[in-house]
Amino acid sequence: MKIFLDTADLAEIRRAAEANLIDGVTTNPSLVSKVAGERDPKEIYKEICEVVDGPVSAEVVGLDRETMVSEGRKLAALHDNIVVKVPLTEDGLKACRALVAEGIRTNVTLCFSVSQALLAAKAGGTFVSPFVGRIDDISGEGMQLVHQIRQVYDNYGYDTEILAASLRHPMHVVESMLIGADCATMPPKVLWQLAQHPLTDKGLDAFLEDWKKLGTTL
Repeated sequence: MKIFLDTADLAEIRRAAEANLIDGVTTNPSLVSKVAGERDPKEIYKEICEVVDGPVSAEVVGLDRETMVSEGRKLAALHDNIVVKVPLTEDGLKACRALVAEGIRTNVTLCFSVSQALLAAKAGGTFVSPFVGRIDDISGEGMQLVHQIRQVYDNYGYDTEILAASLRHPMHVVESMLIGADCATMPPKVLWQLAQHPLTDKGLDAFLEDWKKLGTTL
């Protein structure tokens, strides 16, 4: 499963990329606004693309098809790694189809139902992003949606990749792997939690204590 980092924080992206732990990055207007300050968001997207050798999702902010297509073209022109995020609305699906026809990769975002995911695949989306955590927030079962999408895509041979999104904790990531999501995007905190285990820490402490008894160094 591909791991994407869900952030626009360049320091965090560099940290994960230097460890060769991520395959791409996802951003959205909220994440970009947290780090942009007075900077042009387009410059931030370009910097991220220079750090990460993989898909970098950048989202349109228009609501109608024509605006989304125009913005999508501008974003795609920034760097070959850019994947244009469009919302799962009627106009977003139309924009997706138009951008795909021009060879531009797309990420159809804000997916909350299997029927929406079917339409994203029919529109030719490169990725579809089911928002697991937000479904959990309203007492739904976010991972069940990922499971349903996986079954539907396998049933009919769709190539759209399932990008499990809005992941809040390591178990979301584990469940995404077991279900067969193609990708999972997570905030930096969750990525680093994947490496943590109390038994690892306990074992390391024991090894170091025993080594001290030798009274030597390597």
